Amino acid sequence: MNPENRENEEAARAADSGLVHDFGLLIKAATRLEQRIDTALRKECEVSHTMFEVLIRLCRHPYEEVSQRRLADALTLTSGGITRLIDRMEGAGLVRRGPAPGDRRTVLVEATDHGRAVFLRAAGVHAQVVERYFVAPVARADYGRLTRALGEIEKALRDA
Repeated sequence: MNPENRENEEAARAADSGLVHDFGLLIKAATRLEQRIDTALRKECEVSHTMFEVLIRLCRHPYEEVSQRRLADALTLTSGGITRLIDRMEGAGLVRRGPAPGDRRTVLVEATDHGRAVFLRAAGVHAQVVERYFVAPVARADYGRLTRALGEIEKALRDA
């Protein structure tokens, strides 16, 4: 067997490995679920899934000051990406921003009354999609194991 054929066969075996397959299932499922959530949120509430994620963070602790930098870190966005996102959200009346007291370099973001109302509607839409495509397809006995396992994976990645 010539070296090129051997390399092709090795590559084919690697591409068919269980780890590649299993991780691919996770990525495909997560991507498709995120797309379903985004489509439903845009249709029903006129916000993207990423905007919803910002509103979650702002509404979770309503009296806590949240900086654009902290939002960018939480959502794994660049500083330019979070600035553009917050610009769009501010234009839609969902959030307002202002300087941090005593630190002009830090920009704080808070949900507006309109933003909180949109968030409440969006939370219902989000819950329906998650229930239908994440919870319902998994046997009740397996659901707890699944979420615990996902938590352990996230913890291992966070602690690495």
